[in-house]
Amino acid sequence: MLELSCATWNIHRAKGRDGNVNPGRVVEAIGTALVPHADDILALQEADGECRPHASILDVARVAELTGLDYVHNTLSLRWGPQSDGFLGTILFLHPRFEQVHADLIDLPGHCHRGAVSVETKVDGKMCRIMSTHLSLSQPLRIIQMRIIGQYLRRRPDMQTILLGDLNEWRPWGGIALSRKCVGTKLCGPSLATFPTGRPLLPLDRILTNAPGTVKDVSVIDTPETNLASDHRPLAGRVIVG
Repeated sequence: MLELSCATWNIHRAKGRDGNVNPGRVVEAIGTALVPHADDILALQEADGECRPHASILDVARVAELTGLDYVHNTLSLRWGPQSDGFLGTILFLHPRFEQVHADLIDLPGHCHRGAVSVETKVDGKMCRIMSTHLSLSQPLRIIQMRIIGQYLRRRPDMQTILLGDLNEWRPWGGIALSRKCVGTKLCGPSLATFPTGRPLLPLDRILTNAPGTVKDVSVIDTPETNLASDHRPLAGRVIVG
């Protein structure tokens, strides 16, 4: 069995609760608050500009330095465009021992252009797929988006999948969008409230995996640094890869 520690955070394009846009504050919060929880996987959402050309916001080299993780999007094929750091704001960092076997960007329809990043890796002799996304606020669109992700998974080799990100699903049970009927596989994981930062009420951010894996020790990161830097609190947990 393999245990991977991971964290996900919607950084709200570096706009904090005080209304100030401060990317440096986000980077330092990652270094002080997320590092102990993300030894293996770090996923960020809303980490590029909202409109074309979806330009870089963060110093990703500094994030990699602080976390000891590798920035996944070094090739242009894994970014929205040459001025972007990720794909429509989704950025992945992985431990250097992860061997990248295959990676894709998945376009998801909606009123706002959404997408997912999928990386198939070999780590400590085991294959696993790591996916991060930011789904729509609209339930019908979330269902369509997760159906597309499910169709993508059906076309790819069978392996355990870890899905983390801002799924915008407020119901703890996940609704139709996260169901086996929609996705084709049962994605499971605890639901803890991460939004809004000041008084979290909704479990919008999730860390999920499918059989034979489990997600455990999930916690919401609550520090002055992270609470000031974004409208979401980060979520951390450990995923067992079977």
